[in-house]
Formats: sequence, C-alpha cells, structure tokens
Amino acid sequence: MSEGTSGTRSLTVGSIVLWIVRVALAAEFLYSGYLLFAGGHTEQTFAEIGLGQWLRYVTGVLEAGGAIGLLIPRLGGPSALLLAGVMVGASITELFILPDGGPVLPLVLLIACATLAWFLQNQTRALLGIKPPPDDDEDQL
Repeated sequence: MSEGTSGTRSLTVGSIVLWIVRVALAAEFLYSGYLLFAGGHTEQTFAEIGLGQWLRYVTGVLEAGGAIGLLIPRLGGPSALLLAGVMVGASITELFILPDGGPVLPLVLLIACATLAWFLQNQTRALLGIKPPPDDDEDQL
C-alpha cells in the first residue's frame, strides 16, 4: 500500500514542479513582452537588428501570447514550443547580429522551454490529434 502512495506522491511532485516552471516562464515572458511594447532600450535593439520596429511588436505578441498559453493546461505544450522557437531566433540574433549581444538569457530560456515542451508533449499531440508512439520498451521484452 505504501508503494502506491509513493507512486502517487512522486507524480504529484512532478506535476507541481512542472507548474512552477510554467508559472516562472510565464512571468518572465510576460515581463519581456511588456518591455517590448513599452519601448525604451528595446527600440534601439531592434533598430540595430535592422528589420524595423514591426518585429518588436510581433515578438512581444508571441511572448505575451505564449506566456498566457503556458498557464492554460491544454495549451502548455504548444506554447512552450512556440516560445522555444522565439528563443531560437533571439539566440541567433544575440550571437550573430547584435554587436554587443548577450546570448546567455535566450539560451537558458530556450533550454527551459524545450525541456518543458518535452514533458508536455502529450498535450501537444492531443491538441494536434496525433497518437502517441507505441512504447519501445514493450517491443524489446
């Protein structure tokens, strides 16, 4: 009986950890989206990129929308994938385009979003109507 309790307890702890990561990432991306809309130093950064200020607004919408999606249980996985894609672009921009770029934060956020998307892949599959692959472990036995 204690084995079943510990199995349930570890599942609950895992769910709690995933929700803590989701909330922390949502807070970071909401704040980042706010900064993109507010202007200030982000206007100069996007001017250095050279594609225009429209990209700043698109990035702000993607980050704010992805942050809200992280907090909606059904949309958590797809939102984490979206934000990972945004961070790929941000990392590349910081590494290769901006003269004084700092790629550490975008890379850390990329890793966090990609990891979260991996753990929430069942949500993404369910939303897209994709059946999960069969367990490989059963085939090897």
